[in-house]
Amino acid sequence: MVLGKFIKKNMRKDKIAIIGLGYVGLPLARLFATKYSVVGFDINTDRISELMYGVDSTLEVDSETLQSVLVDENSDSNGLFCTNQLDKIKDCNYFIITVPTPVDKNNRPILTPLIKASETVGAVLKDGDIVIYESTVYPGATEEDCVPVLEKVSGLKFNTDFYAGYSPERINPGDKEHTVDKILKVTSGSTPEIGEKVNDLYKSVITAGTHLAPTIKVAEASKVIENSQRDINIAFVNELAKIFNILDINTHDVLEAAGTKWNFLPFKPGLVGGHCIGVDPYYLAQKAQENGYHPEIILAGRRLNDGMGDYVASEIVKCMIKKNIPVNGSKVLVLGITFKENCPDVRNTKAVDLINALKDYGTNITIHDPWADEEEVNLEYGLKSSKSLPNEKFDAVVLTVSHKKFNELDFLSLKNENAIIYDVKNFLEGNIVDGSL
Repeated sequence: MVLGKFIKKNMRKDKIAIIGLGYVGLPLARLFATKYSVVGFDINTDRISELMYGVDSTLEVDSETLQSVLVDENSDSNGLFCTNQLDKIKDCNYFIITVPTPVDKNNRPILTPLIKASETVGAVLKDGDIVIYESTVYPGATEEDCVPVLEKVSGLKFNTDFYAGYSPERINPGDKEHTVDKILKVTSGSTPEIGEKVNDLYKSVITAGTHLAPTIKVAEASKVIENSQRDINIAFVNELAKIFNILDINTHDVLEAAGTKWNFLPFKPGLVGGHCIGVDPYYLAQKAQENGYHPEIILAGRRLNDGMGDYVASEIVKCMIKKNIPVNGSKVLVLGITFKENCPDVRNTKAVDLINALKDYGTNITIHDPWADEEEVNLEYGLKSSKSLPNEKFDAVVLTVSHKKFNELDFLSLKNENAIIYDVKNFLEGNIVDGSL
């Protein structure tokens, strides 16, 4: 019976639906569209409109590259067709889900986007179809949380009528060197045969190669520990920064010296935000706690990193006090609100924690970020950010994100006569900096 379905399915040309066209989904859809017929599906009407005009507001895919794969109609020919209409994906046989998996205010995983995407796919699921998840989840989420939704909505039976796979996304927003095709891809399937099919699908477009994991749970776990490991390592150097600040030692000088050893890991202190590193450890911790284990190192690292906004704010205030700058009512310029350099992504940015902490000290905050979307910042955080540099002087200038464009700034011209420059990223020349992490 199963073999017959495989034969029937293989008689059809492979057609791929990508569910979610954000930072992860669009680059993947663009890549697959070079060799397959791809339908990109997103519930955001404005997002669909801009993509069909060849514009990507995330800046992950440039207009020329995007336009080279766009097609005006849904067909079996190679290319990318973008839509928010469910019936346009019903003739696909691969469904790849790339929706976000955030946490709530209490750092508990939110699976709602994943469940909703599963309901969407379930409504058009057919015999022999394969659903592949790329969203970061805790081990077991695909088969325990998503598959039952697919079964309920479709009325089909898992591993008899339809199949599943998991291939964790490894997109690095803003990175034009390590693009999706140049990052080795972990793959998996709900059966050994499906694992091979999923692996072959990705192998056909990923030039860096693939690694077929033995089970879906192994693939899920591999992704969630990648960023948990980075989080713990950054937490370690953040703690070092606190110690060395007390000892009046420059942290970056220490790291530079230690880095001369061949096996020293080159992590740097900073604000740890974004859609992955600041979120993924909570998914693993949640699953561990559900199974009776309280993860100590993972959560300790998270607590330390989550508290860095308050810590940096207190260090900035100390610098101001030492220079006899009144803190209450002072004017502070914050340079950068995205979660990382040279990209417009403001998801889970910890620059906001720093800003809010500085506000608690009574400072007046001005935010300048040439990358961040002003409307999105206001909508997400209730803050006013400007792409234009303000024409005034400040009591404190705080660099939170090391955008290359900030190299062009005359920092001294932004200061009042008695003012400080604080460099969170150790980005600036040391002789103009009053304090750094």
